[in-house]
Amino acid sequence: SRSDDFTVAMETVTAWAWGPLSFLTFLAFLRHHPTRYILQLLVSLGQLYGDVLYFATEARAGWSHSDPRPLYFWGYFVGLNGVWVLVPVALLADACRQLATAQRALDRPRHKAH
Repeated sequence: SRSDDFTVAMETVTAWAWGPLSFLTFLAFLRHHPTRYILQLLVSLGQLYGDVLYFATEARAGWSHSDPRPLYFWGYFVGLNGVWVLVPVALLADACRQLATAQRALDRPRHKAH
């Protein structure tokens, strides 16, 4: 079916792109590599995009793959899956702050020594 094709395509991207990119981001932070916040931004944005697609697909299906009982729906489906939204949002905001700070430092006028 269409939704199965979507899931397979999305999980293929996750396995072959976001997984290795997440590992590279981890290594970049361990080594204090200059690209670490760029990688953090990319991985966080990719995760957030996947989350939006996940929730939007389920909403369009009328939440048919989720148990309708309130505790299960709000606690498990929304609550636990929500962590996968909140963490990337926090990391995305952190990366933006770090990159903006670095750009501000580069944009400051430099005084020539005489």
